[in-house]
Amino acid sequence: MRVHIYHIITLVFFGLLLSQSQEAHAQTKEERKVIQLSGIILNSDSTDAVPGVNVYVPKKGRGTSSGRYGYFSLPVLEGDSVIFSFIGLQKQTFKVPEKLEDDKISLILTMQVDEIALAEIEVMPFPTEDEFKRQILAMNYEAPMAIDTRGNMSSETLLRWAENMPASGNENMRYFRQNQVMQIQDRYGPRPFTLLDPFAWNKFIQSIKRGDLKKRD
Repeated sequence: MRVHIYHIITLVFFGLLLSQSQEAHAQTKEERKVIQLSGIILNSDSTDAVPGVNVYVPKKGRGTSSGRYGYFSLPVLEGDSVIFSFIGLQKQTFKVPEKLEDDKISLILTMQVDEIALAEIEVMPFPTEDEFKRQILAMNYEAPMAIDTRGNMSSETLLRWAENMPASGNENMRYFRQNQVMQIQDRYGPRPFTLLDPFAWNKFIQSIKRGDLKKRD
């Protein structure tokens, strides 16, 4: 019986210690003041702003990114470590001071270029030079993209390319404007019907009298 009472007293004692430690930990968390961290991120020369920089507190679920002019603003807690990262720039860490009198911090952060030197790589699709020469000599020169004696592409190849060639910029712009005009006409009124246009009929009759429609030799 005494053994059971001893175990019960031990469990109650450790339970009280655990609850006190949790309360103390919660109090320390509540005592951390919220700080509004804001600032501007510039490049290494401090001449241009850097937009799109990731600004976040690891494992806290808080973060933001710098805007078009490099400005950012993020609420943090005292003692937080804020990470600034961007592709091609060196990652930086800012430690929020503790026991601040003010609840705002302004930064002007300069990020350096992250230069990575890569070793020279020689790309060779063939294992040896002799194999490369053998493959070149065995190539079939009667390919569809044959070159004539004048150094130009053959007519068959040019015709095949012309059939598959997409529209040019001028053609796309003309097609876009025609669609815009048709949309405006459909919105504000019917499209013109030339068969009922007396001016169009007058031009047609005059062209017949002049003999414009006669077949020319």
